[in-house]
Amino acid sequence: MAKSNLFKASIIYLLLGLTSCLYAADNKNASGTVKHLNRDEFKKLVVDVDKDGWKYLGDKPCIIDFYATWCGPCRMISPYLDDLAKEYKDEIYIYKVDVDKEKELAGYFGATSIPLLIFVPQDAQPQASRGALPKEEIRNAIKTVLLKK
Repeated sequence: MAKSNLFKASIIYLLLGLTSCLYAADNKNASGTVKHLNRDEFKKLVVDVDKDGWKYLGDKPCIIDFYATWCGPCRMISPYLDDLAKEYKDEIYIYKVDVDKEKELAGYFGATSIPLLIFVPQDAQPQASRGALPKEEIRNAIKTVLLKK
């Protein structure tokens, strides 16, 4: 009888652990990481592209990187974004959108040339930058556009 109860308790703890992991993975952006977004996630975390107008939905400013896996300049800035996500983990989110998988989102933002970085302040209109920026320029944009320091 005791083995049966121990087994049941183990199963319950396992299920609770998996549930909390799934919730954390789905809940916003894990602190200090770059999160890849599909259209549905984008509509929940950034802006509902099916509605008119711009209303940022996030609770912190963000950067959206429109990229492609085959794009050399995109691959060049990817480590910069990973580093900056860790550096500014409590202050901003960094999201990535694959233009080949999310053509509609790419079109919504006019991502005809990549990489395209969209800097989205908490309370102002987004600003775009096309092309591969040096890490220091991205850091400067975080400070001045997103954090207004």
